[in-house]
Amino acid sequence: MGVMAALAAPGIREEVERSTRVDPDTPWQTVVWDDPVNLMSYVTHVFREYFGLPRAEAERLMLAVHNEGHAVVSQGAREQMELHAQAMHDYGLWATVRRAPS
Repeated sequence: MGVMAALAAPGIREEVERSTRVDPDTPWQTVVWDDPVNLMSYVTHVFREYFGLPRAEAERLMLAVHNEGHAVVSQGAREQMELHAQAMHDYGLWATVRRAPS
């Protein structure tokens, strides 16, 4: 049975829709990833300028990106996290959005 035929089968479509729905209250995260291009001082600068973080917090997040390969820099509504990820891209950083672990 093809995918389209399976989706047309009674009950299958509702099952697929139910499994792909996201609770609007589920928090999402913006994750910044390590890259071989940007200096640590620049990443710290971006976190301070864009998120308004104090130096110590910006440096802590930058070190997590550098040492662990990534850091969660923000958590909240999906739309806001997508805006943050786009802003990080605009600064030249690698960022993604993911659902926060429950």
